[in-house]
Amino acid sequence: MRGYFKTLVVVLGIAGLISCKKDEQAESSFTAEVVNIPDTTKTNQFYRGNRMPLQSSVFIKLPVGAVKPKGWLAECLSRQTDGLNGHLGEISAWLQKEDNAWLSKDGSGAWGWEEVPYWLKGYGNMAYIMEDQKMIEETKSWIEAALASQREDGNFGPKRFGEDGTQDFWSNMIMLYCLQSYYEYSQDERVIDLMTNYFKFQLEIPDEKFLSKSHYWQRIRGGDNLYSVMWLYNRTGDKFLLELAEKIHRNTADWGKRDNTLDEINNWKETREGKEWPDWFGDLVDWHNVNVAQAFREPAQYSQLSHDKKDLEATYKDFKIIRDHFGQVPGGMFGADENARPGYDDPRQGIETCGVVEQMNSNEQLIRITGDTFWADHTEEVAFNTFPATMMPDFRSLRYITSPNMVVNDDKNHRPGIMNDGPFLMMNPFSSRCCQHNHGQGWPYLIENLWMATPDNGLAAVIYSPGTVKAKVAGGEEVSITSETKYPFEDQLQFSIHTSSQEHKEYPLYFRIPGWCTKASVKVNGEEIEATPEAGKYIKLNRDWKDGDQITLVFPMQLKVRRWQKNHNSASVDYGPLTFSLKIDEKYIEKRSDETAIWDSKWQEGVDQAKWPSYEIYPDSPWNYALVLNENPEDSFEVIKKSWPANNFPFTVNNAPLVLKTKAKQIPNWTIDQYDLAGELQDSPVKSSEAIETVELVPMGAARLRISAFPVIGEGENAKNWE
Repeated sequence: MRGYFKTLVVVLGIAGLISCKKDEQAESSFTAEVVNIPDTTKTNQFYRGNRMPLQSSVFIKLPVGAVKPKGWLAECLSRQTDGLNGHLGEISAWLQKEDNAWLSKDGSGAWGWEEVPYWLKGYGNMAYIMEDQKMIEETKSWIEAALASQREDGNFGPKRFGEDGTQDFWSNMIMLYCLQSYYEYSQDERVIDLMTNYFKFQLEIPDEKFLSKSHYWQRIRGGDNLYSVMWLYNRTGDKFLLELAEKIHRNTADWGKRDNTLDEINNWKETREGKEWPDWFGDLVDWHNVNVAQAFREPAQYSQLSHDKKDLEATYKDFKIIRDHFGQVPGGMFGADENARPGYDDPRQGIETCGVVEQMNSNEQLIRITGDTFWADHTEEVAFNTFPATMMPDFRSLRYITSPNMVVNDDKNHRPGIMNDGPFLMMNPFSSRCCQHNHGQGWPYLIENLWMATPDNGLAAVIYSPGTVKAKVAGGEEVSITSETKYPFEDQLQFSIHTSSQEHKEYPLYFRIPGWCTKASVKVNGEEIEATPEAGKYIKLNRDWKDGDQITLVFPMQLKVRRWQKNHNSASVDYGPLTFSLKIDEKYIEKRSDETAIWDSKWQEGVDQAKWPSYEIYPDSPWNYALVLNENPEDSFEVIKKSWPANNFPFTVNNAPLVLKTKAKQIPNWTIDQYDLAGELQDSPVKSSEAIETVELVPMGAARLRISAFPVIGEGENAKNWE
């Protein structure tokens, strides 16, 4: 958590110009300015931002396919295509076409809930980005069925009704994402027609039957429905959609409410060893990990219509609450296993893979709503440090729960150390039917949000990774900008501008300066700009850009030791955007997936399950180390830069191109506990009579077994023995 309230004043709409330097050049004027957000009084001519009376867009999402990955990010997408997400339609029973309600015109069928649209969010967008025609045709077969399923009343999709006669709208909310992406790709107006008629249908449903509590997920996650209503309003301007937006907000769980009773928090609840509920437990309406990561943004979404600062503040407060109590750990997420439990806040508590990708999606939406660089910083923190370790390097299996401190990855039941009953730590193609289908959105959605359009017909680089954007700027000229970099594993990013247009006009380019970077530098065609970049803001470069122009950003990475006082004063180590974990030798044991998967795993008939094995991972080297820190903690580490991996995939222990060396001592009493998990942390500083050793740390995202929150060795009176 890196200063997420420091720019709240910016988010509330106050943009400031910090400095302005001009350099009259031979062919065009050039200005470099430090700004908080772009000028939102203007309207982009080419990409759909918010219509009045919605709050003006700060950034605008580009259509899917406008941004293409390169380098390590392209390798991730290629592995995902060849991996589980790319082949899930061939192996998951939930995606089989026989008797599938998503392929039925009348909405009936044995298979028809969240699994199809969850999978399609990632699969379809990956197909569009990669321009894979076979995958695009497969995507269209599901899209066509969804379009054909609309009934006379405007409803569409599988028929899911409770005993009280009310509809469960949750799975349709996900399919709307898929339809919107398809529209961006194809401009097929049937999507607009379907959504318009469907939302008219929703508007006619009485409040007492709309998003009813009898269907748990829809009421908590109504923000996803709201997102699609606003998306459609920005394209049609139909006023009834604003009325529906009000209705959705009114009937969605109140994520701004702080005095919730236990009855109002109606998901599964547990405290440690029957202890009393803390007063703060009423500060959120729900503590399910995915719900928090996915739905905490709803008040900010609604603030676009309400223009009420309290709605926006509620989202920031939600983010802070979950991390104050369960997120005092590295990696950007929080320890809720499935549901956050008071008394279970150790770094060995984990997050669902679903929670990781939904957090990234929420952050990406909040960047567009607020412009706040914090959400981009946090997206990178999660995407680079937590997300890669949720899956096997070949992307053919994943685990349900991933934790900052995790030294066993097996098929055992670890309850109550981990909330869930079952093999939820194991790498398994069927570790859970939700994460199994939903994980695929993570990388494609990140790619789509690397670049965004700005209200003044410019472009903004808001999340950094290697890639190319192609978009319209200025008066309609098409420009292509390529980012050549190995970021986050190196500190330099080289941007090259390409255009074939002979008509050149000025337009702005914005570049985010990460909040962790205090000494950034920016050069244009080799000349350093006069404006001084500031952490947590944007550099706005405005000129008549020519083919071949070059922009160079350098973000010098500095070592930083974070102390988590609320979590036993443990320590974690950052180097730029990367957090580091102990290098643990990983021993992989292959197992049959049909013998280790959970009860609701459903394979299509005839699938050769041997081609989709599961893996246990055990430590093959000691893991119970505490750091020996110097008086100046950052001086305790040596940065070792290694060769870039030949396979372009840096997220494994052996491939990691950055390694830290440091001193540490083992803590003999820190062992695997009665729940077969790493024993919980104890207060630092701690004593140890063991010899000092030199250990290596690797990027957290490369470590599938990891100690990321370390005890710290002490020698004085304050140091304690590990009991």
